[in-house]
Amino acid sequence: MSEEKLYMVKNDEGKYWDFSANSGFWSSEIAYPTTTIRKKQAERVAELVAGERGGHVVTLVEEPKKVVLTKEQAEIVEGAHDDNNFPASYISDHTGSSYKEKLLMNAYVNGWTVEKPKRYVLPMPGTDYHNYQMHGSAQYYAVKETGNWRPDAIALGADDAVKHGYTVTQSDIDAAPAWVRASRSLCK
Repeated sequence: MSEEKLYMVKNDEGKYWDFSANSGFWSSEIAYPTTTIRKKQAERVAELVAGERGGHVVTLVEEPKKVVLTKEQAEIVEGAHDDNNFPASYISDHTGSSYKEKLLMNAYVNGWTVEKPKRYVLPMPGTDYHNYQMHGSAQYYAVKETGNWRPDAIALGADDAVKHGYTVTQSDIDAAPAWVRASRSLCK
């Protein structure tokens, strides 16, 4: 996050000071409420107009980036949100290291998103051929559909396989039959 900040002066009516022309307060509905990078200038304007219409300095800061967590880490942070009394203790009790604790505390405060698992395509070795109907070199791919593995999904390369949804996760591969695990996986 950048350390540069912008400042505005807002009055009690929700209007903002126009620093560009020093012509007074403008409606908050204008397309670009004016700002200044000089905090002292904003404080001085707020002091000068406070008695007349009210006014206080508003500091604009960048929204922090959400922390990317694994599914398990996200469950800990969600549990901490459910434990309204002592969320920091909840996170500390459910992590094994100070690095993970700091990461999860940051996620608790700034928000988080769950990482998407890597997806893989599994081309079947020795199955590439020229497909006249598809107008190109095709290959069979191993895919998992409705809980079952099958070796007969046809695509014109890895990108085409991804487009058709012939992707699996590492956990799918780890739990797959031996003939699937023998395939050379390509990360997509």
